[in-house]
Amino acid sequence: ACKHNYAMQPTDRGKLLRLPQRGSRELEVIYGILDAGFLAHIGFQQEGQPFVIPTLYGRRDDRLFLHGSSASRTLRQLETGAPACVTVTLVDGLVLARSAFHHSMNYRSVVAFGTARLLADPEQKRAALRVIAEHAIPGRWNDTRPPSERELHLTRVLEFTLEEATAKQRSGPPLDEEEDYGLDYWAGVVPLTLTAGAPVADARLPPGKPAPHYLNWKR
Repeated sequence: ACKHNYAMQPTDRGKLLRLPQRGSRELEVIYGILDAGFLAHIGFQQEGQPFVIPTLYGRRDDRLFLHGSSASRTLRQLETGAPACVTVTLVDGLVLARSAFHHSMNYRSVVAFGTARLLADPEQKRAALRVIAEHAIPGRWNDTRPPSERELHLTRVLEFTLEEATAKQRSGPPLDEEEDYGLDYWAGVVPLTLTAGAPVADARLPPGKPAPHYLNWKR
């Protein structure tokens, strides 16, 4: 079960100052956005310098799993329990208004704050890596060779607990000034979607090897 109820535990660090009506702390909204994304950006400070690093992730309940090289300075810093911020953004459309000022985007985003811990136990690491793999391609984990002991040793895996999170979204048409609606400029939305193309087989596969059934999906 989830440990946190974000709607009950807001703090100033997650408070929306700009267009707060677009925000939500509902878990269903937050988890839906996290589950629809592929790429997260992690922000943290190291030796007084700010860093923002992109990474793949997977989610289980109120935890995100992150992985990388055992030599990664990002993961080494995060495993100390340093405060961090994770953001995930999905762009759904370009909003073209009659005025340049009111051009915008339709989007869904999550900003989450929390801390991470190192997963050292091999079974915990395997379970977390499975979550990440299944987040990207459901069904893939059971159709691959599992990580060897050496590969696990070379991989650092962190469990990032979401202590507080806020979703923010925009949808719909442009919002022009009332006096601009009569102007003779085209206005509307250009939808954007992330779609999977046809699988491209590796050149060293046996001839005629079909793509697995789980690749017939749409994000």
